[in-house]
Amino acid sequence: MLSASEFMQTYKPAGTAGWDRASAVIGIMEDVRKNGDEALVRYTRQFDGDGTAVREIPAEELKTAFDALPDELRKALVTARENIESYQRKIKWKAALPDGVYPVYHPIRRAGIYVPGGKANYPSTVLMTAVPAKVAGVESITVVTPPPGSPVTLAACHLCGVDRVFTVGGVQAIAALAYGTETIPAVDKIAGPGNAYVALAKKLVYGDVGIDSVAGPSELAIVVDAQSNAEWAALDLLAQAEHDENARTYLISLDRSKLAEVEQFVKELSETAPRKAIILESLRNNHWAVLAQSRAEAVGLLNRIAPEHAAIQTADAEEYASVVTNAGALFIGAYSPEAVGDYSAGPSHVLPTGGNARFQSGLSVNDFLTANAVIRVSPDEYGRLAGAGIPIAEAEELYAHAASMQARLNEGRDE
Repeated sequence: MLSASEFMQTYKPAGTAGWDRASAVIGIMEDVRKNGDEALVRYTRQFDGDGTAVREIPAEELKTAFDALPDELRKALVTARENIESYQRKIKWKAALPDGVYPVYHPIRRAGIYVPGGKANYPSTVLMTAVPAKVAGVESITVVTPPPGSPVTLAACHLCGVDRVFTVGGVQAIAALAYGTETIPAVDKIAGPGNAYVALAKKLVYGDVGIDSVAGPSELAIVVDAQSNAEWAALDLLAQAEHDENARTYLISLDRSKLAEVEQFVKELSETAPRKAIILESLRNNHWAVLAQSRAEAVGLLNRIAPEHAAIQTADAEEYASVVTNAGALFIGAYSPEAVGDYSAGPSHVLPTGGNARFQSGLSVNDFLTANAVIRVSPDEYGRLAGAGIPIAEAEELYAHAASMQARLNEGRDE
């Protein structure tokens, strides 16, 4: 157990740099860029096994996977998709009525989505990325996922109307999306989480293509007080820790005895958890228990951590909503666990990690839109705007700029 001041003095975000992997990542990307499909096949066999193959999954196979789902799971995926679509439509940017100067929004043409397939299957990632892209009006959506392709992931691709699906993962998949190969088309923007190598690959291709973010280890910070349900809080922490060994969890308590109670539940429940080995490793190296003296101190801790997920399970949870400014997503109240946000609440679960919530938001429909300003100046308004522009242009010694504006003031005549 740490005090807030002890935590503040010692804590360091996970970060997403990964520069120690840079030479390996760059080598793979250059190889794929130069050698296309041949390099994809070679790296897929190297990293995923000799029996694996890079192939495009036909639309009929995607539909077959969807039809083969158990009824309960199929209905759950449909409900989640509907919730996500409804939320994304509500927040989609819309231009105001034109009045001279205004933005116009356009969907990007081609989106690429990376869906992990290592320690678990992630059909939810398909929903949380493809649905916002569809709502934006993206023309073509390509999914890449490690071979052989989880049937439930393929089913989600069918449900979300994904256009093309390829069984390729890792750095080589990011390179293929960014630069194209004989088989996989290049895209305009890449979205979706992955491991540290995938994250660095996305960072390195940014500028050649767009990316959603550079994701690090997943994170959850929970705030509890004397009234909180300790077992629920503990289960929420385990739900986060089971993602992988590097997942980060933070328990912030306003009550010393409640902190101890939650930690005891964490210890007991982790011993019987199906993903016990992953959970214990995560808790051993990436779990913090902090005692806060006040709500203000708890808020300060959250804004310092800037976690991917922040869950407030205190009696005064609503009071946090307007003052927690650094969090990828904020879960208010005991019945708003982070897990429901992972699947069906509506906002995308692709969120900033590693403290990036200080300057970045979670993925949304608007990440698949571009905006260009339309500037239409009337003769009556022109004098005021040019009158401000000409002195600035002259101060910058950009005299043709000034002359361009001055000519219209003079209506083409020298004065």
